[in-house]
Amino acid sequence: MRVLLIDDHPLILSALQTVIEGLGEGVKVQGADSAAQARQLLKERQDYDLVLLDLALGDASGFDVLEEFRAQYPALPVVVISASDRASDVIRAIDQGAMGFVPKRTSNEVLAQALRLVMSGGIYVPPMSLGSEAAAAPAPAVPPINEKLQQVHALASAAGYQTTTGLEGLQLTPRQTDVLALLLQGKPNKIIARELGVSVETIKDHVAAVLKALGVSSRTQAVLAVGQMVQRQPNAAFSTFRS
Repeated sequence: MRVLLIDDHPLILSALQTVIEGLGEGVKVQGADSAAQARQLLKERQDYDLVLLDLALGDASGFDVLEEFRAQYPALPVVVISASDRASDVIRAIDQGAMGFVPKRTSNEVLAQALRLVMSGGIYVPPMSLGSEAAAAPAPAVPPINEKLQQVHALASAAGYQTTTGLEGLQLTPRQTDVLALLLQGKPNKIIARELGVSVETIKDHVAAVLKALGVSSRTQAVLAVGQMVQRQPNAAFSTFRS
């Protein structure tokens, strides 16, 4: 696995590179100390599997870089690694297409779990109090969603994010179930439409129906809600993730 790590602090860049390369055999990390260098590296080679992005870069806003990379390289997952753990920053990053948000105070073990989760198609969010700036210790978050929708739905019901009482209560069509799976992988409507072979307008209709069924009002709420639910049962979440 080849990782592009973007951080303008030399000591943090070096430390993170060592940690990430120690996660497993075959993990190679290329460091970039600026947005400009990262852009050049991505132009030079197209075989990166993951981008890790700091928000506080000297030559650009990390949020601007995130939006830029998600638009130019939609198939390349981007995970934010930041000194911030504010709920507002987490929400904004996920809303702009990040596949995860890892505070820098996170332990090496949780960082490893988060990156494995993202590389398997899930989204990692740290525990946090929605609507406040408080945050708890990081923990695993959203597993890939496919045939596991029933478990996710049960967790959602228990957490009070929606009121239906079983998977059948969602009344999702098979296509809407496909859309939900891809939506929770952080994929934009254009990519979902391409993968399912339908128009973007059709996907917009499906997304609206899915959000209504889940009892949330935005894609970001759906991702964050499921992440917070799974954190309440992390062992179940990881057994699902690994199956």
